[in-house]
Amino acid sequence: MRLVIVGASLSGLRAAQAARRAGHEGELIVIGAEPHLPYTRPPLSKELLQGKQEIEDSALPVDELDVQWRLGTEATGLDRTRRRVRLQDGGEEHYDRLIIATGCRARRFDGPGAHLDGVHTLRTLEDAVALRAALASTRRLLVVGAGFIGCEVAASARSLGVEVTMVDIASHPLVPFGPALGKRWAQMHRDHGVELRLGPGLEALYGDTGSERVAGARLSDGTSVEADTVLIALGATLNTEWLTGSGLELDPGVACDPTLTSTRDPEILAAGDIASVPAALAGGARVRVEHWTTAAEHGQLAGRNALVAHDERTAHTAPPYFWTDQYDAKIQALGCPALAEHSELLELSPDGGRFVAACVQGRLVVGVVAVNAARRLAWYRRALQTPRPLTELKEALAQEDATLGSPVGAMP
Repeated sequence: MRLVIVGASLSGLRAAQAARRAGHEGELIVIGAEPHLPYTRPPLSKELLQGKQEIEDSALPVDELDVQWRLGTEATGLDRTRRRVRLQDGGEEHYDRLIIATGCRARRFDGPGAHLDGVHTLRTLEDAVALRAALASTRRLLVVGAGFIGCEVAASARSLGVEVTMVDIASHPLVPFGPALGKRWAQMHRDHGVELRLGPGLEALYGDTGSERVAGARLSDGTSVEADTVLIALGATLNTEWLTGSGLELDPGVACDPTLTSTRDPEILAAGDIASVPAALAGGARVRVEHWTTAAEHGQLAGRNALVAHDERTAHTAPPYFWTDQYDAKIQALGCPALAEHSELLELSPDGGRFVAACVQGRLVVGVVAVNAARRLAWYRRALQTPRPLTELKEALAQEDATLGSPVGAMP
């Protein structure tokens, strides 16, 4: 069997490794748009940006893997009838089974001033290197978007002594963690000196008269922000253009069943950011998760499932897990906290620096958010394979550890 993987980032690598470990001895081709062998992305906005890690430290081990790499060339089309992936260089790759792991790219600002020098996005290794060099001489950084990348870069820039303003149309940072916790994240950034402008959006960037260097931004409420460097952190755009006309169901990611098999073709699977998969904690609705752990788990499962018939494949059942490190806080989440109507405190340390909160929709816990409580997360992830009533989760937690160290109550 000839197995082709389109996407040479984490999901694609894990798929290739899993296929080999599962006994695949046939041809294995991995196609990647970037010129690099696979590397890890989480440090790009943190350790690498802060100078605590160098480029070579981001590389993922691939030495033992028997793979034909096709790097620096994008997939441009998919012919399912002929089982061919068309490539940017004019070539094609035939497959017997195909794993799609092309992920996302940074969404760009396309309004006035987008062309100015000093305007950055952060998704690739090159992006991180360019932004790190820029921050070395930056007085004031404007971060447009208070999601994971925006907040992590804001925290990294503050650690370097850079003044930071962060703008977002949302009412609170880190929307996927849910609105009930948003005030905490906003206050955390303010406590570390970040100026937050929540509500207005970015209308235009501008430079000084006669200069092509960015000098600031005009917001939708009529105010302005001075900045000599700008990070556009407005989320990601799926790399699905090459699938146009393929007949695969896109919603907008590649629609899959729980085994990561595409809904329209049992010979094609998807993994990572691009896979849209039913989630029990979302009531069975398909969700996409743009985070490291899911990308790794998807890749491993897709690599194994690609070797067997559709009816022999294993479902992905683990709830989504994601994290972000900002300042002295390790924020971790399980499930779908953005669906929650309110949060309730489950654990709280005496100094308030460590807590675990349940994210509740109706009577059911649909997610958990924890700060500096990493040792607890494995238990919560096992407990939240499916939605369960808050009262039931509290009882199970009490049995797991009779002494919680704090009362269970409403999140203040």
